[in-house]
Order: sequence, then C-alpha cells, then structure tokens
Amino acid sequence: MMDRAIRQLLDKAQESLAVARLLRQANYYDFAASRAYYGMFYVAEAALLSLGLSFSKHSAVVAAFGWHLANEGLLPRHLHRYLLDAFDLRAMGDYHAPGTIETNGQVKLSGGRTSSFKRLIDS
Repeated sequence: MMDRAIRQLLDKAQESLAVARLLRQANYYDFAASRAYYGMFYVAEAALLSLGLSFSKHSAVVAAFGWHLANEGLLPRHLHRYLLDAFDLRAMGDYHAPGTIETNGQVKLSGGRTSSFKRLIDS
C-alpha cells in the first residue's frame, strides 16, 4: 500500500515538474512557480512516506524533509534549501501582484533546482 502511495506521489511530482517547465517556457512564471513547488513537495512527501512519516501541513512536510532527510545526510542539504525557496516563491506567485515572479524568481525556476528533484524521481 505504501509503495503504491509513494509511486503515485512520484508520478504526480513528475507531471507537476513537466507542467512547470511548459508554463515557464510560455512565460507564466507565477503559475510555473506553483507547479514547480508542488513537484518538489510531492517528492518530499514520497521521501518522507518511505520512512513511514506523513504530515498534513505543507510547513510540516518542508520542515520534516529538512530534519529527517537533509540533516540526517540521507539527501543533500541543498535540496531542503531549494524546497524552502520554492515554498516562498509559490506564495509570491499565488498571493502577490501578477508579474512578481518574473522579476524576482525567474532564475530560481530555471532548470537546476527542479532538475535536482526530478533526478530523485528517476533514481
């Protein structure tokens, strides 16, 4: 059952990251930020679930990802920073004036950070 839930989260993550890339290419940065964050978030949820951990709040998932995976050396620490940045960027895209991401977050959305999480899915 847990393996199936993990696989479903990873599939959802892969789709979210693919859609984020398409939205970014179409210059929909606010929406791309949200999809990129959710892609990373689903990977974090799957990784935590593989340890038997599940949380209901986004902030708890992000914190637990740092505590149980990054700080324990199971995953590189920079992935926690990427997830934190994506969490903030998603909030900017969802709650600030349109176009905020275009000037403040475009670089963070570029390949490297989301690709790091995509590599986790593929491994």
